[in-house]
Amino acid sequence: MGRIRQTFIKRTGEELIEKFADKFTSDFEENKKAVEEVAMISTKTLRNRVAGYVTAKVKKMNA
Repeated sequence: MGRIRQTFIKRTGEELIEKFADKFTSDFEENKKAVEEVAMISTKTLRNRVAGYVTAKVKKMNA
């Protein structure tokens, strides 16, 4: 079973995918940089969690 993510992380990740779909890939490191560029997220931990969520969503969409 997977981890349950907070609503904030899911909502933010989905909004970023809708607005900036072309910036995200299935690579976590690239997504970290992209999230940092396009979103105003205050902490590194939240940035990484959002980037991880976006990475998982992109992998599912491409599968």
